[in-house]
Amino acid sequence: MTRARYTVILLTGWLFCSGCFGRWVMTDREVKKYYANKPVKPTFFTIQNDSASLFCATTGADTLPPLLMIHGAPGAWYGSRILLDDPILQQHFHLIAVDRPGYHKSRFKGKRHAVTSITSQATIIHEALRLNRSRKPGVVMGSSYGAPIAGKMALLYPHDFNHLIMLAAAIDPDKEKFWWFHPWVKSGFPYILFPRFIKSATNEKFTHVDELRKLAPEWQYLTIPVTVVQGGSDDIIEPANLDFAKKVLQGKPANFIFLPNAGHLIRMQRPDIVRSILLNPLPGISTSIGAGK
Repeated sequence: MTRARYTVILLTGWLFCSGCFGRWVMTDREVKKYYANKPVKPTFFTIQNDSASLFCATTGADTLPPLLMIHGAPGAWYGSRILLDDPILQQHFHLIAVDRPGYHKSRFKGKRHAVTSITSQATIIHEALRLNRSRKPGVVMGSSYGAPIAGKMALLYPHDFNHLIMLAAAIDPDKEKFWWFHPWVKSGFPYILFPRFIKSATNEKFTHVDELRKLAPEWQYLTIPVTVVQGGSDDIIEPANLDFAKKVLQGKPANFIFLPNAGHLIRMQRPDIVRSILLNPLPGISTSIGAGK
């Protein structure tokens, strides 16, 4: 391949990534503008230990049961802003949305590089529960690549949670979706030109299959109720991940919800359904809902 063609491919990939992933990214100025006229604004915390610095946004009283929300790749706490802003949920939960290590304002060992281990992510993010004073079990909810991390948290800390919710869950190692530009993103000098959130997402992407294979045999040990929600028009995660969830969670108290017309960003597209799940969990019932995008 000629240098000129190689450069064109990489630049095209950069533009594609930046445009496609732009819906997951907000600047501090955009966040400030978004909350300018909101009646309730999040309270921000940074939890630090010897290895990590975890940035969190919270709403609701810290004496209520926690609702811990984990974003995908790329992403940040503000991907859960519609739920954070929900006045009904604020009456029932202490809502905590995190920046996963490697994204936005969270760091690992003083650096903002990706943490590709699902177990390490789960252990670090569990520290967010230090913000809650209720001493009650709560809900852990993960979206996309955040879903297996939420699942691992439920496995590691079953007494801290009474419900696991996975939205557009990327959990099947055999259904990982790759795009044409992925082989080029980590190749050569142009890699350093990519935005950090794309680098982190890409580093996770190339380890995700192996990490999911490690997690696969552990689903049988899950002890808390689970709700899995998948959109039929998801262009990021293969909808067949829902079938994998049904297989590995067979016999568990589980609720499987299929939204035929919904896309990937279920938290933002159908917050009404997410709210209903949180307030009226119905484990063990398989459901199909004709939901719009």
